[in-house]
Amino acid sequence: MTVKKIGKDVFKRFVDELIKQQTVYGPCAKGDRFEFEQLDSAGELRLDYDVTLRPPGRKYFLPPVETLLTYEVGDGYKSVFDDTKFVLLGVHPYDMAAINQLDQLFSQDNFDCHYMKRRHNATIIACDVVTASKDVFAASMGTATIKTGFDALLTDVGDSYLMESGSPKGDKLLAMVKDASDASAKDLEKRQKVWNENQTRLNKHKLNCDYSYLPTLLDGAYNNPVWEEKARTCFSCGSCNQVCPTCYCFNVQDDVSWGFIEGKRTRCWDGCLLDGFTKVAGDHEFRKKRADRFRHRLYRKAKYVPEKIGSKIPVCVGCGRCVHACLPDIANPIKVYNRLIEDLGVK
Repeated sequence: MTVKKIGKDVFKRFVDELIKQQTVYGPCAKGDRFEFEQLDSAGELRLDYDVTLRPPGRKYFLPPVETLLTYEVGDGYKSVFDDTKFVLLGVHPYDMAAINQLDQLFSQDNFDCHYMKRRHNATIIACDVVTASKDVFAASMGTATIKTGFDALLTDVGDSYLMESGSPKGDKLLAMVKDASDASAKDLEKRQKVWNENQTRLNKHKLNCDYSYLPTLLDGAYNNPVWEEKARTCFSCGSCNQVCPTCYCFNVQDDVSWGFIEGKRTRCWDGCLLDGFTKVAGDHEFRKKRADRFRHRLYRKAKYVPEKIGSKIPVCVGCGRCVHACLPDIANPIKVYNRLIEDLGVK
């Protein structure tokens, strides 16, 4: 483990140099909100942000719309790949945890070469949270801090940053930083204090059990009345799906030219809360009821996908984006899980 102490002015110069060498995306202010955008200078970077509108992993590794291949009669098809190398700078631990989970999902079974190509070309600099958002509950989901997946990890310790390398890419980044010094034991104590505090601060909605119990909790909750109760006010808008860092469902469509000579195949985000998401041949729709779709989302986050990838933490990483996005205020997973804990008499 290599940890360097970098003054904040030195860090700004490092970011400016990085921008000259390749594409860098980082959190920027959008009014009173934040979004990952391409940086033109270090002055645009806001590492004090609370949460971004969209999760960086899905935005850059599984974009909302992408062309998978093009085809033409007599010429076959050509796969389309985005081969741009880029840096994601300032990824919060919960979003890094989400990226780690997506990496597992898209590399197993049917290996997704489009996702994995982007992931391979990316360098990720994670950043410990400075400002807790009003709906974050990452501590309840085990994602307030992160130890793996990143190429480098930044921690704000007041007058400087500590930067830890997590890969050979991270080693190269640290080698670029001029006037950096080795972190002292006192510096590492400051970082540990940040980590300890974030385990408390990043928990605006507290889960009333350990997250490891959630699969067992859901085993006995399939027919609980909470699904129907919540679904009565659900708009089936899919907003919770669209802002979630671990929702990865997509639709695939072929667009053919008027002359039937050429075309392209694209994929775009889809969502399990949307009416028609499960419609198949013969007009059969196996989750037609809103309550069934609402229940599926919560089971998917805490039981189905964790079991599929062997994850010890839920694939709800506690970012809180769904809580803010849901107009009828029913999407908060913590409220539903705590209700089940109460109904089932869990102690």
